Amino acid sequence: MSLPDPTSHLHDALELSVEVAIVGGGPAGLMAAEVLSQAGVSVHLFDAMPSVGRKFLLAGKGGLNLTHAEPSAAFNTRFGAREAWVSQWLSGLDAQGVRDWAEGLGVSTFVGSSGRVFPAEMKAAPLLRAWLQRLRHPASGVPVQFHMRHRWLGWQGDHLVFGRRDDAPSLKVKTGATVLALGGASWPHLGSDGAWLAHLQAQGVEVAPLKPANCGFDVLGREGQGWTAHFRDKLAGHPLKSVVLTVPAPQGAGPEAAAQTPRFQRKGEFVLTETGIEGSLVYAASAWLRDDLAEHGQAHLLLDLLPDKTPEQVLKDVAWPRGSRSLSSHLKSRLGLDGAKMGLLFELCTPETLARPEALAAHIKALPVPLKRPRPVAEAISTAGGVALQAMGPDLMLAARPGVFCAGEMLDWEAPTGGYLLTACLASGRQAAQGVLKSLATQSHTI
Repeated sequence: MSLPDPTSHLHDALELSVEVAIVGGGPAGLMAAEVLSQAGVSVHLFDAMPSVGRKFLLAGKGGLNLTHAEPSAAFNTRFGAREAWVSQWLSGLDAQGVRDWAEGLGVSTFVGSSGRVFPAEMKAAPLLRAWLQRLRHPASGVPVQFHMRHRWLGWQGDHLVFGRRDDAPSLKVKTGATVLALGGASWPHLGSDGAWLAHLQAQGVEVAPLKPANCGFDVLGREGQGWTAHFRDKLAGHPLKSVVLTVPAPQGAGPEAAAQTPRFQRKGEFVLTETGIEGSLVYAASAWLRDDLAEHGQAHLLLDLLPDKTPEQVLKDVAWPRGSRSLSSHLKSRLGLDGAKMGLLFELCTPETLARPEALAAHIKALPVPLKRPRPVAEAISTAGGVALQAMGPDLMLAARPGVFCAGEMLDWEAPTGGYLLTACLASGRQAAQGVLKSLATQSHTI
């Protein structure tokens, strides 16, 4: 969907003075715009793309996961080391608040079997259309003015500088306050490319390097060369269903690590790729695996290929005399192993392991999958890293640049998929907007 450009008359303008500028038209920026608009503040929203909400729309193609219905105490723990920080935002707009907000736009929601919350129509487009209609034509408050195809180039003194389409000169914008909601670096073709990092660092803002979150991985393989050509050609793109993925305790990896307290363990499914693994179960474990690779240069996960069978049952069936049958026929007959599970077992186990029933049974219940590296941040679902917690106050204003607030995925936090990311982005936009209102009030009192 696209918006008509209401700023064509500014094509040759060199300077603009606005009450509040919001840079970035994703969920965080749009929520900040809504809060400010409803408070009677004149808002100008700038975005480099031809239309807003592009990643929001693409994420909703298969069903827009708005939020999650689990209790707030459990919900907040999904933000890991940043729980205390993100909880401050969620106190102003939590999961139920997001559902109420959607209802206010005429979009009813429902809770799926997994606890995830979706719009009744599943899609993102109807919600975004209703949202933009309210921003441009509010029942009360001030209409938001949109400036599309304006790429933020940093500051020139007290002015924001934007590059524009065609051969138009750069636009300098003086603001009473600014909200930066520029996203991370995943899916850069949709507008969030992380180019803002250099602009903030030049202002002395502490920024953690951007890294992939909710990402897939390249595997090291049995001999350090990734998947074999035979495995890749035969099984790339195949799902691995009903397995338990474990991220073992940091001390070790391999079947013996399964006895230690794991950092992550969950049943689900994922997909084998040309170079490794990806999918919802892998994404859920990706933060631990990514950090292990960064800190130690290696990472393993363990797969229980038959989670509904006990180790004793598996060993009994593996050790059962197979006569003239091949090992693969034997495992298929006794255990039901076949397809991608069988292929993965043979890909990663040495001939010695396959020949020893005890070792083979142990690997069926805890198959080590050594990883080489996370997939690039551009391919990830979301981004970790960004503007550091200590660089901002509770209202998300930059200490190094008073009057400038940050929101959304450009902040240094991460969360799993399941509605947590979107909810926190919306909540951070609201938090930043509340900070702007306080800042504007303070300015008016000092004039």
